[in-house]
Amino acid sequence: MSFTSIDPATGETLASYEETAPEAVDRTIESAHRAFGAWRYESFPNRAGPMRAAARILRERASEFARLMAEEMGKPVRDGVAEVQKCALCCEYFAEHAGRFLARETVDIGAARSFVSFQPLGVILAVMPWNFPFWQVFRFAAPALMAGNAAVLKHASNVPGCALAIGEVFRSAGFPEGLFGVVLVGSNRVDSIIEDARIRAVTLTGSVEAGRAVARKAGEMLKKTVLELGGSDAYLVLEDADLESAAVLSARGRLVNSGQSCVAAKRFVVVEKLRPRFEELLVEHMRAAKVGDPKSEDTEVGPLARKDLRDALHAQVERSIAAGARCLTGGKIPEGPGAFYPPTVLTNVRRGMPAYDEELFGPVAAVISAKDERSAVEIANDSIFGLGGGIFSRDLDRAERLAETEIDTGSVFVNATVQSNPKLPFGGVKASGYGRELSHHGIREFVNIKTIVIEEAGAKDSGMEARRQGRTE
Repeated sequence: MSFTSIDPATGETLASYEETAPEAVDRTIESAHRAFGAWRYESFPNRAGPMRAAARILRERASEFARLMAEEMGKPVRDGVAEVQKCALCCEYFAEHAGRFLARETVDIGAARSFVSFQPLGVILAVMPWNFPFWQVFRFAAPALMAGNAAVLKHASNVPGCALAIGEVFRSAGFPEGLFGVVLVGSNRVDSIIEDARIRAVTLTGSVEAGRAVARKAGEMLKKTVLELGGSDAYLVLEDADLESAAVLSARGRLVNSGQSCVAAKRFVVVEKLRPRFEELLVEHMRAAKVGDPKSEDTEVGPLARKDLRDALHAQVERSIAAGARCLTGGKIPEGPGAFYPPTVLTNVRRGMPAYDEELFGPVAAVISAKDERSAVEIANDSIFGLGGGIFSRDLDRAERLAETEIDTGSVFVNATVQSNPKLPFGGVKASGYGRELSHHGIREFVNIKTIVIEEAGAKDSGMEARRQGRTE
C-alpha cells in the first residue's frame, strides 16, 4: 500500500509514499521508548532548548510549510503561514512555562514531607487529522515533549508530506534521535499500535467514529485517551447584538480554513426579528470572500481537502433543501477541476435536517430562527456536539452569564470567534470528546499525577494511628 498526495485544487498527483512496514513501526516505537528512558530525566531548561529551536525552524520555513499544506490539503497559503507561526508560538509557550506547570505541589497532611509530583508517562501515540496538519500535531507535541514524554505520530493519509516534514523539524531542532517518530499507516493499523505495551496513552483529533474506535481499543487496553472530535458550533445572535459586527465575524468564523474546522462557526441561531437583516449581511460577506487557488496570496477560501469530502458536503446541503431549507447563496458544485465548494448560506433550517443535526465540514452556514434568548440557548444545546460556541450581545454581563452557565460546550466566545490559544484549555463535551489540550490543564493530561508521602524513620504511621482513632475509613 502507498499514500498519495493529491492537490485538491487541480486533482494532480504530487507524490507517493510507501506505507511503513510492521517491522519499521516496531522500530519506531522502540526508538521512542529508548529515547524516553533518558529524556524523562532531562531538566526543563534542557528540554526547552530544542523546543525553542523547533520554533525558530518553523518561523524560518513558514512559507515552505504553508505551500506544502496548500498542495496537500488546499489550505490558503496565508492561512498556512499563520498556522505555522502559531505552532512556533506554542513551542515557545511550553518551553517557557512547562517547568512551572509541572512543579511539585506541596500538600500538608502532617507528614515530614508530602507532595504531588507530575511525572511523564512514556510514549504517546498521536492520531492526527488533515485539516490543520501542523497545528494539531504541535499543540499536542509541544506540551507532551516538554512534560518528558516521547511521541509516535500517525497522521492523516492525505498529508504524508506534512507528517514527514514535522518529523524533520523535531530532528533538526536537536531532540534526541527517535523521541518523536512518524509512521505512515492506515487507520486499520491503529489498533495494533495501541495494543503495544510501549504505548502508554493515545490522543486523537478527528471524527466521532474515529474517536469511538480509538476509545474502544484504548479502553480495552486500559490506556489514557484525550479525544478532540467534531463540532457544530452555534453562535447566538441576540436582540441587542451589533448586527454588522456579528455578520462580519460570523462569515469569518464560518470560512476559517475553508470551513474545515471543528470549531468553525456552523449554526447561527438568530432571534427572529433580527434574522432577515442578519441574513442579508451574512450573505453579503460570504459572497465577498475570494475563492481560488490556495497558493495565491489573496485567496481566502480554497478547495476542500478531497473531492469525496466536497461531494458529501453537497449531499448534506441537498438533503437539507429537500427537507425545507432555503439556499440564499452558493449550494452548487462549480464547474472545473478541483474540490471547490462555494460559500453557502442556508435558512429555514430546522431539526431533522443535516444542516441542523450534523456537522457540515465546509463553507456552509446554517441560519436557525429563535423566538428569544431562552429558545436560542435551547437550540444551541440541541446538538450531539459540544466543542465551542459564540454569543453576540452588547450586554456583556448577560452574555457572560449565558456563556458560563447555559451553553453546554468546552468554550464560548462573546462577540468574537472561537479560537484555540496555548494559554487556554481546548476541548469539548458530549460527542465532541473529552480531555483538554493546551494550557496547564493540557500538559497534565499525559503525566502520572503521583502522591508522595515521607515520614521520618521510626515515626508512627500517621494513617494507621488515625484509623485506630476512627478518624478515617
